[in-house]
Amino acid sequence: MSTLYVVSTPIGNLEDITLRAIRTLKEVDLVLAEDTRVAKRLLQHHGIEKDVVRYDEHKHKVMEDMVLEALREGTNIALISDAGTPTISDPGYRLIARILEIKREIPEINIKSIPGPSSLTSALSLSGISADHFVFYGFLPTKKGKETIIKDISEAKRTSVFFESPNRIMKTLEMMKKFIDWERKISVVREISKIHEDVVTGSIREVIDYFEKHPDQIRGEMVVVVESL
Repeated sequence: MSTLYVVSTPIGNLEDITLRAIRTLKEVDLVLAEDTRVAKRLLQHHGIEKDVVRYDEHKHKVMEDMVLEALREGTNIALISDAGTPTISDPGYRLIARILEIKREIPEINIKSIPGPSSLTSALSLSGISADHFVFYGFLPTKKGKETIIKDISEAKRTSVFFESPNRIMKTLEMMKKFIDWERKISVVREISKIHEDVVTGSIREVIDYFEKHPDQIRGEMVVVVESL
């Protein structure tokens, strides 16, 4: 019997990891990581020595075949992302899908969740906007399709959430201003769990004004939460 553990890792502060996650990472035979350098830094911080293999969208097919063969042979594996919960805006979901397919033939192969940090839920909890019903868009397209998604958000009757980079946040906010009521409440949550963690909440107009007056605050990973109609 073998298991693939889907392990959530810190989204900023390396201390934000569960005891169960640490134990699992110590006990597995192999760690699959989006970026081996990031993974090794986390493992070293917690005194864990483990083989780490890169798994990303550019080589996912080859790696999936390797992982499936290892699981068939009884190898226990942990899947982690650079930050937060694997398969959320990263390619790990493809591996999960393939394992679920072969489980019908090989029920001895298991998948288990080791829950923990998520920038999605952390941002919602800090936004001051209802999270009873929400839709998550991940990273918005850089060009084609972005306008369509923002139009969808403008008509949404549930909270909308997406990731954005500091290089694109102002252009995205300006595009939102074209299609969404200026007084619609939004929240930009950045650098979650890091030293410069911050939440900017207000109307679209107010948030744009804030960042225009404080350009030094446009940095780090950002999660945007948009109030429903």
